[in-house]
Amino acid sequence: MADSNTTQFTNPSTFILLGIPGLEWAHVWIAIPFCFMYVITILANVTILFIVKTEPSLHEPMYYFLCMLAITDLVLSTATLPKILSNFWFNSREIEFSACLTQLFFVHSFALIESGICVSMAFDRYVAICHPLRHSTILNNSMMAKIGLAVLLRGVLLALPYPFLARHWPYCRTNVIAYTHCEHMDVVKLACADVRVSSYYGLFVLFCRVGLDLLFIAVSYILILRAIFRLPTKEARLKTFGTCISHLCVILTFYTPNLFSSLTTRFGFNIPLHFYILIANIYLLVPPMLNPIIYGVRTKQIRDRLLRLVMPKGT
Repeated sequence: MADSNTTQFTNPSTFILLGIPGLEWAHVWIAIPFCFMYVITILANVTILFIVKTEPSLHEPMYYFLCMLAITDLVLSTATLPKILSNFWFNSREIEFSACLTQLFFVHSFALIESGICVSMAFDRYVAICHPLRHSTILNNSMMAKIGLAVLLRGVLLALPYPFLARHWPYCRTNVIAYTHCEHMDVVKLACADVRVSSYYGLFVLFCRVGLDLLFIAVSYILILRAIFRLPTKEARLKTFGTCISHLCVILTFYTPNLFSSLTTRFGFNIPLHFYILIANIYLLVPPMLNPIIYGVRTKQIRDRLLRLVMPKGT
């Protein structure tokens, strides 16, 4: 066995990211759609932030949450995509141990933050539909600041143990990570120690991020649907439910690949490694790209403001 697989890496100076094992020959080509999606992610989310900032009529809770989502998507994708692209295009596979732990922290903390924002947006829809006359009173600027701070603190505090636990373990097997970026379980699996503490804590965070958050979202929508079905006409019911479509699309695009990635990492379902890695990368690529597009297409105020930017009056 090679020395690199037997040397004690108690605190390895670098890790080696293999990218997508088995598809190394296609890395250059895979990077092209990855780069395309990353560029769209930056342009679309920055556009959303600019439109909400410059349009006074959009200074409402739903659009503040949308801005939080845009910032989160920008950080989540930027924490990983540049390194993935440099690996695929320039074979830059090495990542310093501290940089790997930093990337790991940002990926998990902002995934938690995004999940918290989805819950907050569900609460906004619940208040807007079930208590429309009190919406501006309940979700005032003070409450919005408290919700934003709570979502941020929860994401940071729950993700903070990840890098500390990963740094704690001795690494004596290898410093090669068969993945595109640093994820918690992919790193600690390289340790030559009993890492059940990391695994159990990861499951706890997964339960908080997916289990509890989806439970809160489900309860919100049960109450929303109950209120919708009480409306007198079919047109009113469809129009009211239509205000939730964008949020439901965001939930599906975020939680589906996220849950798939987390469960397959821990329980090792019998699927090809390259297929698992490609699917697992979807939540770094697709939700940040689609979220602003979904809201841009579905929201008339954003759509109209964008048209005025692209085609100013008098042209």
